[in-house]
Amino acid sequence: MSKTSFPTTPLGRIKLFFTFFDSRWEDINKDNWAKVVYKDFSAGLIVAMTAIPMAMGFAMAMGMRPENGIIAGALACMVGRTFGGSKYQVYGPTAAFIPVIAALFTKYGPASGGTFEVAHGFLVLVSIIAGIILIIMGTYGFGRFAKLVPNSIIVGFTIGIAVAIALTNLEDVLGIESFRDLLGQDEEIRGGIIHNLQSAFQNLDKINVWSIFLGLLTFALAKGLLRISIFIPGPIIALGVSTLLSATVLSDKGIILVKDIYGSIPNNFFVFTPPSMPDMTAQVIIDIFYFVGAIVFVSGVESVLCSSMADRLANNKRTPFNPDKEFFGQGLVQIITPLVQGFPCTGALARTATSIKAGATTPLAGYFKAILKLTMAYYLAQYLELIPMACIGGILIWVASNMIKPSEIREVKHLGKFEFAMLLYTAVMVPVTDFLTGVLSALIIYFVVKAVFKRKVKSIL
Repeated sequence: MSKTSFPTTPLGRIKLFFTFFDSRWEDINKDNWAKVVYKDFSAGLIVAMTAIPMAMGFAMAMGMRPENGIIAGALACMVGRTFGGSKYQVYGPTAAFIPVIAALFTKYGPASGGTFEVAHGFLVLVSIIAGIILIIMGTYGFGRFAKLVPNSIIVGFTIGIAVAIALTNLEDVLGIESFRDLLGQDEEIRGGIIHNLQSAFQNLDKINVWSIFLGLLTFALAKGLLRISIFIPGPIIALGVSTLLSATVLSDKGIILVKDIYGSIPNNFFVFTPPSMPDMTAQVIIDIFYFVGAIVFVSGVESVLCSSMADRLANNKRTPFNPDKEFFGQGLVQIITPLVQGFPCTGALARTATSIKAGATTPLAGYFKAILKLTMAYYLAQYLELIPMACIGGILIWVASNMIKPSEIREVKHLGKFEFAMLLYTAVMVPVTDFLTGVLSALIIYFVVKAVFKRKVKSIL
């Protein structure tokens, strides 16, 4: 097999999918193994320290518990590193899944009269179905089609998700436990971001200025320290400083902590979570199609996008990532991870970039990251519950700020007015409506307009 050729038949692909020592390990040999292992270990350590607060924040933003994020990130990385198609990619919770999973928990969880267990079981079910679809897509060579999604829409939905994350985490930074409790309402909160923003502005007199201070401090430290050096775990230092302040000089300022919302964080991470189905109705069937489609779309597009970015960032001159094997690996991630107290995960752009910049060369970095993350979280669990919710909000706003890249916007703008218009449309529709509605409507408009334009050009010629 040449360095850029991959199997072209389903049987050949399946054989490759279950080949552990494939081209992803080509950069380690008997002469350099000690150096490579050391670099991969240090990269895994840096990413693990960065990933713990991010994973907790993502899980809570989705409506889940902090420990769900910890186990999801570690297990997804183990499965993805074993079966995925990229040398460098780091798997874990990502911002793109926040609106998808949050919508499911809002609809089937306590906010709508259900339970956390019912919502989580339903999430496991749709994630398994999505995983099976991804495996089939990888087996039959659908990986290449993920590259057909226009860059303008990819950048647009990234911006839209960033805006949604920043706005929906305002309540934590403002020191408000929840808008529903604040307003004394028992019914489900409707209206999404717009409604939540209206609720916030109607209750500005109830905000906690010390929570705002801690949120801004966390944001500034996380962003500033990483600018100094990639080897400084900015997010975990920011959480440590802010947590220390809240436990000492600010202990009597009414700051809401993680334990006030979620209680103690257990360190028995590996708990089997079976799939479950709500009472069968037409709406449930529609929701299954919706959430399965959303998980497949995010998994496919973000994993291929992250893998492509990783090859470019690492200046990979040898075998590139395999999109079909990446789909297969993503399918197993979506099947296995939710079954053990987790949720859907995919390739994480920021953590992958951090890993590469820290020296990662082989999939070993991902294994080290998963093991070190679980080890640190196990021993730190009793302290993680003392983190102020404002700090979690600050971390997520930092994540959101990193998702909006002016260089990518300028690149799309240079492609023409139509491409830039599609970027703006997607960026607005994703937070205003929902993830899948915004992206699918953008894709339909894009390809219809392109088809009509081509037809007109042919008729003129």
